[in-house]
Amino acid sequence: MFMNTDPSQDPLVVFTPSGKRGRFPKGTPILTAARQLGVDLDSVCGGRGICSKCQISPGYGQFSKHGVTVHADALSEWNSVEERYKSKRGMLDGRRLGCQAMVQGDVVIDVPPESQVHKQVVRKRAEARDITMNPSTKLYYVEVQQPDMHDPSGDLERLRDALREQWALENVHADLHILQTMQPILRKGDWKVTVAVHLGDRENAPRIMHIWPGYYEGSVYGLAVDLGSTTIAAHLCDLQSGLVVASSGIMNPQIRFGEDLMSRVSYSMMNANGAQEMTAAVREGMNALFTQISTEAHIDKALIVDAVFVCNPVMHHLFLGIDPFELGQAPFALATSNALRLRADDLHLNIHPSARVYLLPCIAGHVGADAAAVALSEAPDKSEDLVLVVDVGTNAEILLGNREKVLACSSPTGPAFEGAQISSGQRAAPGAIERVEIDPVTKEPRFRVIGCELWSDEDGFDEAIADSGVTGICGSGIIEMVAEMRMAGIVDAPGLIGNPEQTGTDRCILDGRTYSYLVYDATDRGGPRITVTNRDVREIQMAKAALYSGARLLMDKFGVDKVDRIVLAGAFGAHISPKHAMVLGMIPDAPLDKVTSAGNAAGTGARIALLNREARMEIEETVRAIHKVETAIEPRFQEHFVNASAMPNSVEPFPILNSIVHLPTATFNTGGGDKTDGGRRRRRRG
Repeated sequence: MFMNTDPSQDPLVVFTPSGKRGRFPKGTPILTAARQLGVDLDSVCGGRGICSKCQISPGYGQFSKHGVTVHADALSEWNSVEERYKSKRGMLDGRRLGCQAMVQGDVVIDVPPESQVHKQVVRKRAEARDITMNPSTKLYYVEVQQPDMHDPSGDLERLRDALREQWALENVHADLHILQTMQPILRKGDWKVTVAVHLGDRENAPRIMHIWPGYYEGSVYGLAVDLGSTTIAAHLCDLQSGLVVASSGIMNPQIRFGEDLMSRVSYSMMNANGAQEMTAAVREGMNALFTQISTEAHIDKALIVDAVFVCNPVMHHLFLGIDPFELGQAPFALATSNALRLRADDLHLNIHPSARVYLLPCIAGHVGADAAAVALSEAPDKSEDLVLVVDVGTNAEILLGNREKVLACSSPTGPAFEGAQISSGQRAAPGAIERVEIDPVTKEPRFRVIGCELWSDEDGFDEAIADSGVTGICGSGIIEMVAEMRMAGIVDAPGLIGNPEQTGTDRCILDGRTYSYLVYDATDRGGPRITVTNRDVREIQMAKAALYSGARLLMDKFGVDKVDRIVLAGAFGAHISPKHAMVLGMIPDAPLDKVTSAGNAAGTGARIALLNREARMEIEETVRAIHKVETAIEPRFQEHFVNASAMPNSVEPFPILNSIVHLPTATFNTGGGDKTDGGRRRRRRG
C-alpha cells in the first residue's frame, strides 16, 4: 500500500470537499491516492486517460487550515494525454486529469461535483409559502405615437411618454442596449410593444429592461439565491405568477480554499491575490448554476431580469470583490451593512445585461444577510411567544425574540454537521446514511441511506442499494448516530466511547488509544468499513457546543431560562431530528412538538424579497431594530461552551428531555475508577 511508507518523507495530499488526506510517495497518480483514501473521484476507463471522468482542480498557495503550502511543481507536468483531451473536447483552465497528474509535493486537490461518482444532492429547496406578489419588474403593453415630421421627437421619448400616459410611470430611463435594439422592435410591432420595466427603488429611477414587438405572452424571471459557505442554492421564479419554475444548487467552489469561513479569510490574508481568486471562483460557480437552472427550465437567461442574494458577511464580501480581512479580526467591521442595489454586470453575472441585483442587509460582522432573510421569513419580531430560530450551517445564525425585541448572534459550528471532518463522513448523496436506530439491549444498528426507503435490516435492502451502495454518513446521519450511541450507552456524557466490556458489544473496537463503534463492514465484498471514532464524537461535540452556547447566550441577554418554541432553519436543519438534536444538547430543552423545521428559511426570505419589493424595505427596517450580540467578546460564551461539551449538558438539567428518554449515567473514563460514577473524575492523591 502506498500509505505504509515513511510519513516524514512523503508528500501530503488533501482532498476537498471531503477533507480526506494521506501521505503518498512521489509519482503516485492522484486517482490512485483518491481510491486508497476512499475519495469520491469518478473513472470509467480505469485510469487509462480515455474517459476524462477524473478531472480535478489542484489548489496552489498557502492553506493554513491544512497546514500546507502548495508550490507550482506539486504535480507532474501537463502531459500529451491531457493536451490531446483538452484540444479535442475542451477542459476548463486549471483542471487536470487525476489519472495523469502525479504527486510531486504537498498538494490540495478539489474534486468538482461533475467528477464525483455520487453527485451531490444539495438539500436546499423552495419551501411552500404564501407571498403577496409585488415584484420589482413588471410587464406593460403600450401603444406608441408614430414619428411625425411636424412634431419631431425621438422614439425613446415617445415610448417614455406612452408609459407615463398609459401606466403613470414617470421618469423612466433606458440603458444603451435598449437604444441599440428599440427602433426595429417598435416598427416590427407596428408601434405596439410590451415593455419590461424595473420600477426602481429609493436609489434608482424606473428603467426599461426589455422590449418585445406586439403583445408578449411570455414572462420574465427572477432569481432568489442563497449563497452559503458550503452550497449555493438558486430558485428561478416567474415574476408574474410567483411560481418557482426551477430550483437547483451546487457546491460552493470556494470550498477548495477552506471549508469554514475563517479558513477563507486566512487564505486571503496569506495569499496576495487570495480574495480575488475566491471572488472569481464563486462568480464562476454562480454563472454555472444559472446556466444549469435556466437550461432545466428551458428559459433564456436574457429573460432573468431581477435577482436577490442572501449570504453571510464573509461570502457577502467575497462575492462583491471586497477583501474580508477586517472580518477576520475584532471589531469585525463590515464594509457596509446596508442593503445593496446593483446591476448584474457589476458582478459579471451572465443573465440579462441590465438585470437588477438586490443584496439584503447584513445584521453585524458575523450575522449576515442570510440571517436577515431568516428574520424576514420567520418574523420573530411579529411573534407573540418567545421563539428561537436557528439557521444551522457551517456558520450558524441564531435569532431569539418576540414582539418586544429580537436578539441575534452567529456561532462558528464548522462543517462537522455536514459530514466534513468526520472519518466516514460525506455530504448528502445517494448511499449516505441519513437515519439511524441502535437497539439499547443488543447495541446493533439499523439505518437508512439517501435514495432508499428501506431500513438496513429489512428484506430487499441490499438489492435496493445495489447501485449506490452504502458510502458513508451525512450530516443528519452523524447527529442521529452519536445521539443513538449516547442513548444506547455506547458513548458516555463526556463523549468517550466505551470498550466491549463497558458497552456490552464487540462493535466497540480498539482504534489506537481509544475505541470506535463499527456501523457497517462490507470489506469482504470490496465495500467500505464505516465506523464512528472518538474523534468524530469530539467533532460533533464541539459543533453542537458552539451552537448551544450561542442560543444560551441570547437567552441570558433576554433574561430567560427557556423558550416557547424552536425553529430549525437551513437546508441541513430541515433534516435534523428534534429528539436527537436535544439528546446531543444542540438546542435548549423544550417540548418536541414545539421544535419545528422551517426548511431553507434564508432561501424563502430571498424569494419573499424577490417577489415583493415592499418586503425589501420591511427587512431593512427590521434589521435596524435587531440587537446584535458578538459571541467573541462575551465571557459567558466560553462558560456555556464548556458546559455544553457534555451530552446533553454538564450543568443544564434538561427535564423535558429526561421525561422522554433515558440517558445512561455510566462514564467510561478509565481514570475515574467506578464506571457508574455519573461522569465525575476522581482526583489523584498527591
